[in-house]
Amino acid sequence: MIPWEHLADARIPGTDDVLRLYRRDGEFSLRIGRLELMNSRQHGSEEALAELALTGSATASRKRVLVGGLGMGFTLRAALDVLPADAQVTVAELVPEVIAWNRSWLAPLAGAPLNDPRVEVVEGDVATIFRQRRLRFDAILLDTDNGPEGTTSSENEWLYGPAGLRAIAGCLQPGGVLAVWSAFPSRSFTQRLSRNGYRVRTETVRARSGKGARHTVWLATTPGT
Repeated sequence: MIPWEHLADARIPGTDDVLRLYRRDGEFSLRIGRLELMNSRQHGSEEALAELALTGSATASRKRVLVGGLGMGFTLRAALDVLPADAQVTVAELVPEVIAWNRSWLAPLAGAPLNDPRVEVVEGDVATIFRQRRLRFDAILLDTDNGPEGTTSSENEWLYGPAGLRAIAGCLQPGGVLAVWSAFPSRSFTQRLSRNGYRVRTETVRARSGKGARHTVWLATTPGT
């Protein structure tokens, strides 16, 4: 078997964790220690996150979108593929090196989505955008860590807690949608969304083109639908 090649490291701001990028025969992996956060061969659920939130009868009105967490660019690419030409997509990424990797090693994986003129890249924590409440979006797609029950920082714990969910609602247009990806289901997070004013449903999606691990996507809408 071809061994993994260790390409680069990046320290995650605000933590002691080190994010490592590996490559093996065209396959890429992002890991913290022994925990694999993302693999380039398994991105079906990341794409489903965008497709579920942005397709259907509401597509034409979903023109201002925030993507929290760049990863390998698959969610961003899926969003761009269904959004109109006049859409505006803001992608917030905490780790500067991840942005750089998406402009170099990882760029071909999802068709270099950062080169799309509709995209604005914000280097920093997506939670800062929610705390400032200066912008309002039609849709917010969150793919941070391994989901609400797999956070690696206190900021992300805040993001999925009551205060964070209320702040997110304040950044959504009436009838806007919050879509959240997770490696695990969580009944408590579903209940938390409902208690904080969202109408919520969950979808189970597969990691890789109808097969592989089962992941969860929450689709939560604010009043106004």
